[in-house]
Amino acid sequence: MFRQHGIREFLKDYDFKLIFLVVSLTVLGIFAIGSVRPSLQNRQVMGMALSIFGMLAVSFVDYHFVLKFYHLIYVVNIILLGLVFSPLGDSAGGARRWLELGEFRFQPSELAKILLILFFAQYIMLNRERLNSFGIILLSLVLIGIPMVPIVKEDLSTTIVIAIVFCVMMYLGGLSHKLILAVIAITVPVTVIFLTMVIRPDQKILADYQQKRILAWLYPDEYKDTEAYQQNNSMMAIGSGQLLGKGYNNNEIVSVKNGNFISEGQTDFIFAIIGEEWGFIGSCLIIILQFLIALECALIGWKARDMAGHVIAGGVAGLVCFQSFINIGVATGLVPNTGLPLPFVSYGLTSLVSMYLGIGFVLNVRWVSRRARND
Repeated sequence: MFRQHGIREFLKDYDFKLIFLVVSLTVLGIFAIGSVRPSLQNRQVMGMALSIFGMLAVSFVDYHFVLKFYHLIYVVNIILLGLVFSPLGDSAGGARRWLELGEFRFQPSELAKILLILFFAQYIMLNRERLNSFGIILLSLVLIGIPMVPIVKEDLSTTIVIAIVFCVMMYLGGLSHKLILAVIAITVPVTVIFLTMVIRPDQKILADYQQKRILAWLYPDEYKDTEAYQQNNSMMAIGSGQLLGKGYNNNEIVSVKNGNFISEGQTDFIFAIIGEEWGFIGSCLIIILQFLIALECALIGWKARDMAGHVIAGGVAGLVCFQSFINIGVATGLVPNTGLPLPFVSYGLTSLVSMYLGIGFVLNVRWVSRRARND
């Protein structure tokens, strides 16, 4: 392939801009992690190296070949999610969401986001002519609902993100605008009813820790010393950073980070650390980079040669966009505390590797599409 097209053509067709954006964001995240937990910085550096290798490897495997095994991808995904509730599963932060395989520990729900994007890319392409039929819509809901059952027990926030990305993919696949408006008209009152039900003392819908997070968001003053503690301190940290921040890895006594008032500063609340140390300008830099990554993925999807590529790139764009919004929304008090990592920034090897694999498939969509146009 390289001999046929040449190195120059290869460099022209490969999206180095997207790689630069992703790596730049990850490097900023590594610095932020080092400020919070220096002992984890080297592990994140190794995680970035592994992620880049995985991204590059995936980017040269034609996504059409991978999608031939979409049934297997779906089954493997279900098995991994189910194993969390086996003796191999482990709990963290009040939720059972990890697999322990000797020294190897990872979170299947993070990988599930990418696997489901791949599965539905092929599923939607095969059924694009009948996507608006009742049978296909019902089957789609069943297929997304099966993996959602273990995920909602593990992680409500991941469930919400996957549901949103699923809706984005169905829209990109050509779902009728009338059906979308009907779903929105139903979703809004259902959400209100859901919130009304889950805040009741005797509710059985959510786990206790999930209910308390919602209550802490609705009534922060009542939970200021418990569930709302971290979120309140996060907003205080961001506000105290003002325009330029207090300085990277500063030793100021009056600091939320230095006072250990945020226990998950390297993961869920890393945006608060960035806001405090790098200020408004640093926070905006993180948001702009996330936006540019999502935009680049969306543009690649728009120019994709087929529906599967369109859905893969669009699905990854939606994942980056909405997960970033929720994480930053938690740090700024816009949404309840959910426990989602900030893509490419937060500490966590499973999340980092999974997101890079998603970017790898987007890179391949662009590369294959440009090669097809040039041949």
